[in-house]
Amino acid sequence: MKIFQTLSELSGLAGQEVTVSDWITITQEQVNQFAQATGDHQWIHVDVEKAKTGPFGGPIAHGFLTLSLLPKFFESSMKVMETRMGVNYGLNKVRFTAPVPVGSRLRARMKLLKSEPIDNGGAQMTWEVAVEREGSAKPVCVAESLARHYP
Repeated sequence: MKIFQTLSELSGLAGQEVTVSDWITITQEQVNQFAQATGDHQWIHVDVEKAKTGPFGGPIAHGFLTLSLLPKFFESSMKVMETRMGVNYGLNKVRFTAPVPVGSRLRARMKLLKSEPIDNGGAQMTWEVAVEREGSAKPVCVAESLARHYP
């Protein structure tokens, strides 16, 4: 866990990889709960027996489930002490570059691309997030994520 006292301290790292998250394991229960929440019940995610005969040899996580873990990756890897609030401001780019078999361990590498001042002394930060699967050379998701932070 990296701790920053101020937004300006973090902003000074623009252009650099800032942190790497903890590993998390993707479970079938998470996949099933995501399917329930979103209505995406495609068999490659939720029908374990059928998925074993499918193109991935077993069930895989939804791409959007992987993407939805970005806040968890950030939370497990860094904290800015003198902020009262941070909000997701959206995404510029997202690619799901490889499947995530159930049981995979994932982590994210976060590179701060830029930090721009916004109202009330805040900062809008653009992050390149590469979600890695343990044992794979290729990331499973690459996203350009925007967040707004306020002191």
